[in-house]
Amino acid sequence: MKLNPNRLFVAVAIAIAIAWLICTALVGIAPGGMMSLSGHMMHTNFHGMAWSMNPAGIVAGLFVWSLSGGALAWLIATLYNYFGRSDG
Repeated sequence: MKLNPNRLFVAVAIAIAIAWLICTALVGIAPGGMMSLSGHMMHTNFHGMAWSMNPAGIVAGLFVWSLSGGALAWLIATLYNYFGRSDG
């Protein structure tokens, strides 16, 4: 089975964009809880730190994470197809 790298790029980029927007909304709604959750996820203590959210940063993060995730998915699909090809 071959993967379509372009379709996977788009699918992953959209999925990451949705996750980014949900995470951004949760930080806006419950910043303290999200700070604690982030600390637990990274095995560290973020108490005393603060979120730095502004519209430009939100948009920049949305594009950078979506495009880099999509590009990684494209590369994975391309390598998957290359190494999975039939030589016989």
